[in-house]
Amino acid sequence: MSKRIAVFPGSFDPITLGHESLVLRALPLFDEIIVAIGNNALKQYYFSVQQRKAWISKVFEDYNKIAVAEYSGLTVDFCRQAGANYILRGLRTSADFEFERGIGQVNKRLLPQVDTIFLLTSAELTPITSSIVRDIVRNGGDAQQFVPACVDLTI
Repeated sequence: MSKRIAVFPGSFDPITLGHESLVLRALPLFDEIIVAIGNNALKQYYFSVQQRKAWISKVFEDYNKIAVAEYSGLTVDFCRQAGANYILRGLRTSADFEFERGIGQVNKRLLPQVDTIFLLTSAELTPITSSIVRDIVRNGGDAQQFVPACVDLTI
């Protein structure tokens, strides 16, 4: 039987409690989860990829089944390179489902051996997004309660 490897793609700009919770809840389902930081040349990031990678590595340092990587290009191409047969995605709202379903269906056509697995966000974490965290930080607010304890947003 082949290893069950999942890729959890995102920008993680920054990683939030919702991201952390999703990965930890998915851990029993997979032999390995790769938290994959996507690099989109058309997107402007608030935190550097080095900072985001360091934070994610620190958040999951006690879990040997979790790896951190960065990639550019199509997520399915990264899955192929990593030997992953699953893409892990979190759903906060019905709008997330509609958006993610379309991407999942296209990914399945591009790489049929990869399935997208959806997990619902824990109810108490549903309102937390990286965009909201960035907006709070950008405007001088304290967003520490929305990110893992080891993520120091004052950097």
